[in-house]
Amino acid sequence: MKIGMCMYLWATEIGPEHEPVLRDIKATGFNGIEVPIFGGTPGDFKQTGQLLDEIGLARTGTTAISDPAMNLISPDPSERAAGLEYMNWALECCAAVGADTLCGPLHSTLGHFSNEAPTQAEFERSVESQRQVATHAEAAGVTVALEAVNRFECYLVNTMDALCSHVREIGHPNIRAMYDTFHANLEESDPIRALTDNADVIAHIHISENDRGVPGRGHIPWPDTYAAIARTGYDKWLTIESFGRGLPDLAAATKVWREFAESNEAVYRDGFAHISRSMQEAGLTQD
Repeated sequence: MKIGMCMYLWATEIGPEHEPVLRDIKATGFNGIEVPIFGGTPGDFKQTGQLLDEIGLARTGTTAISDPAMNLISPDPSERAAGLEYMNWALECCAAVGADTLCGPLHSTLGHFSNEAPTQAEFERSVESQRQVATHAEAAGVTVALEAVNRFECYLVNTMDALCSHVREIGHPNIRAMYDTFHANLEESDPIRALTDNADVIAHIHISENDRGVPGRGHIPWPDTYAAIARTGYDKWLTIESFGRGLPDLAAATKVWREFAESNEAVYRDGFAHISRSMQEAGLTQD
């Protein structure tokens, strides 16, 4: 099992200026980081990968599509094509940075709503789009881990049952699912069952407190969650995802109107201690 830290607390583009915090994340005990992929070129990400290699941090990638003109489920072919172009770029950058997993709500446009329930036609267009994404992902050596997010951020898939049923219909090994404890806390009547019943297609897990703050300080059922992870045999990444006010655009997109921790250091240091302790209690070991 690997323990990761998503870099959304600091930036949507990682550069040399982040070396001090990256080194402290490594010193804290993390295996790696989750690299935001929102701008730049594959060449830029290759340089970031070289820096991470030097520090000794492994990595995954994360992104989201927020522009309605890039919509993988749109009835407009040009909008779907733009979404596919974005995904192809993100996959190339993900491979260039040295990550084999790209996660996020990459099934539809984040924050864009039809003001209706999802339609069968939208799901059919999603299957078609995701199979095209899968072809590029397979060539890049990257697994896309789609995320079910809460009803206030998207409308296509809000629960793990809905997401994982859709992933099974897509039917490609490079399109998998991600479990996020924050979203499960909002949308699942039984968050633990949502995890265990869908373990066959879960390729990534975000450890996120109910308030997006420091893992272990809120009311997520952590002992049950880690015990369930152990039962399923999941052995990939447990990555902390937390948000703050440091990046105004990201704070607005994630509806973060207050600080959830006294410092970024508290999030990753106390968060790492929480994961390590919880893994030990559940009989899980860190790689």
